[in-house]
Amino acid sequence: MNTARMEAFSDGVIAVIITIMVLELKVPESTDWKALYSLHPKFISYVLSFLYVGLYWNNHHHMLHYLHKVNGGILWSNLFFLFCLSLIPFGTAWMGEHHFVERTTLFYGILLIMVAIAYANLSYRIKKQEGKGSEFSLAIGNSIKEKASIILYLIGIISSFYYPYLALVFYYIVAMIWIIPDRRLEKKE
Repeated sequence: MNTARMEAFSDGVIAVIITIMVLELKVPESTDWKALYSLHPKFISYVLSFLYVGLYWNNHHHMLHYLHKVNGGILWSNLFFLFCLSLIPFGTAWMGEHHFVERTTLFYGILLIMVAIAYANLSYRIKKQEGKGSEFSLAIGNSIKEKASIILYLIGIISSFYYPYLALVFYYIVAMIWIIPDRRLEKKE
């Protein structure tokens, strides 16, 4: 089967994920700046998560341009990726609501690694489907960015036990690494 249905479904799920995240940002009851400032943990969490969801949507979009047909393994891998990504709003809300305490930043880091693994699995399935000599396989190759990301996630998770705000710094650094779409995948478009 072709990729159109999978792409449309994925885009819809990702749009819902972003909508759920923004709905967690409640309007303050008063109009003073102090009330707005009290929302800063939720806002910081929201910005970080919005970046991640946007980055995955962007790279997912580029990756699917290389895919010529979909099989069951790719569909299930994509569903697993979307499942992991759909947990981000929960982690975002929990972390922001509780001002980045140890357990919440730890949990958020675990979610980020889960999403990264699910995305890597989807990439692997596409590579397997398209073949070793395919444009996708040649474009992906080996990347330092993926390895650096996992290392930074792990450092962030460890940091969350001692300095939860430092964990956020590592999570933001990974997002900044990926803010420029994967150039290897952009070449086809």
